[in-house]
Amino acid sequence: MTSPVVTVSDRGAAKAAGTPGSPPPRLRTPRRRHSADKPRRSVWLTLLTSLVLLYSLVPLIWLAVSATKTQEGLSRSFGLWFDGDFALWENIGQTFTYDDGVFTRWLLNTLLYVGLGAGGATFLAVLGGYALAKFDFPGRRAVFAVVIGAVAVPGTALAVPTFLMFSKMGLTNTPWAVIVPSLISPFGLYLMWVFASEAIPTELMEAARIDGAGEVRTFFRVALPLLAPGIVTVLLFTMVATWNNYFLPLVMLKDPDWYPLTLGLNSWNAQAATAGGEAVFNLVVTGSLVTILPLIAAFLLLQRYWRSGLAAGSVKE
Repeated sequence: MTSPVVTVSDRGAAKAAGTPGSPPPRLRTPRRRHSADKPRRSVWLTLLTSLVLLYSLVPLIWLAVSATKTQEGLSRSFGLWFDGDFALWENIGQTFTYDDGVFTRWLLNTLLYVGLGAGGATFLAVLGGYALAKFDFPGRRAVFAVVIGAVAVPGTALAVPTFLMFSKMGLTNTPWAVIVPSLISPFGLYLMWVFASEAIPTELMEAARIDGAGEVRTFFRVALPLLAPGIVTVLLFTMVATWNNYFLPLVMLKDPDWYPLTLGLNSWNAQAATAGGEAVFNLVVTGSLVTILPLIAAFLLLQRYWRSGLAAGSVKE
């Protein structure tokens, strides 16, 4: 009886497989020097981030400190430090009562423009993005080309043609001259288009149809909850753009009663250069501080949804 011949390769295979009852050999895993829990650190990147942070915070610090000074204190004190007279509450009171309380009207005008303009732009972007992402119809590629082209055109380039068109329609110097152009947001439409393509599975819509849901019910009950992060992201973009809009109201509006905050505060700032005009730089600074508070509050309340919306589609499995 002859013993079986064991080759070198057989011994290697047997060693790799292990003997019965022994623990399997431990596989070697590559060492990762950087991960989400242990991010990579760079001195230059830290310095660059610190410079950007400092560049962003210094104007806010100057604005907050200057809002506590009187008109005389603005000129006699260092910009990034407080004056002897703390006049923040007096400045806020004078800002809302100066010139028969026109600042309150400008604030309400801005809320009107943001509510109808930014809210309407977000609603239209959601409808258009959902339709372009989930339905196939003739002219879909042409719509895509128009949207991409519209994103590349700056709003200031369209201000004069828009003014001429609204002038023919008799809508200049009315709130509609600011609200109607704000309803168009090509970037918001493109963002919702991309987000809806990734966030809404086609199989889920087909399942809703099999269960008897119509297109309207499928949109409001199935698609809309899945689009919430993208909706918040587009809403923040359009809200900031409408809140800070300056050039379009400057072209469209003549009546100060319809001014938004940006245009109204600029008129207060410019009246010091007119003959006999009163300098109210302390009210301009305080009004600017009050103006940015709603935007800061909106970002703090909606940042969780905003970050999740920006990260959607960044990882492909």
